[in-house]
Amino acid sequence: MNSKKLVIIPTYNEIENIEEMIDTVMGLPGNFKLLIIDDGSPDGTAQSVKSKQEIYPEQLFLIKRKGKLGLGTAYITGFKWALDREYDFIFEMDCDFSHDPRDLLKLYEACADRTYDMAIGSRYITGVNVVNWPIGRVLMSYFASVYVHFITGLPVKDATAGFKCYHRSVLEGIRLDAIKFIGYAFQIEMKFTAWKLGFKIIEVPIIFTDRTKGTSKMSKGIFREAVLGVIWMKVKSIISPYKLNQI
Repeated sequence: MNSKKLVIIPTYNEIENIEEMIDTVMGLPGNFKLLIIDDGSPDGTAQSVKSKQEIYPEQLFLIKRKGKLGLGTAYITGFKWALDREYDFIFEMDCDFSHDPRDLLKLYEACADRTYDMAIGSRYITGVNVVNWPIGRVLMSYFASVYVHFITGLPVKDATAGFKCYHRSVLEGIRLDAIKFIGYAFQIEMKFTAWKLGFKIIEVPIIFTDRTKGTSKMSKGIFREAVLGVIWMKVKSIISPYKLNQI
């Protein structure tokens, strides 16, 4: 069976990367479809996507939102869109080429035979595979995952990774409207929830390369949300055990 595959990319001011990213994903084997969710980029990102839709009318889709509503809400919007259209495998990735689009094939292969329900593009499963990050940021990212494991027990080396493949059963099983966080902690919460619900997760080694074009969206507030959010997740899991969503 030819599985339906959708890549979701949230954007805000990615005019320098968006067209190359679209062409690269569209050029991959495997008939990937691409959904861009743009949060009102003032730099013309959405207009560039629209121009590319003329070239890829059956493969490229766009949702425009008014203003910056957060990474987590963008992905939740995309997940619901994908489930409504019966996609089998749904991917998350960044627009800035820190995630190599060719690794989408590796993530898909890890889940294609259904041995695993979710594949994570991991920077730390085989050491530290990060290029062009200052050492302080590498250490912060690495020890964030150590912290997550210590607090929650989540058996994932790269808990904050934003490059993932889900089988649709994972997103159907999670109560998406109950996902609390919208920033950095969103990535942790999705992994923690999937693990608590019993889904099988695998980490696939990737090389993460810091963006060379555009501006990072990371902030101290996002990091602070993650630190406090991990404690909230652990407490919540004790008070109210996770249950599969009933569709």
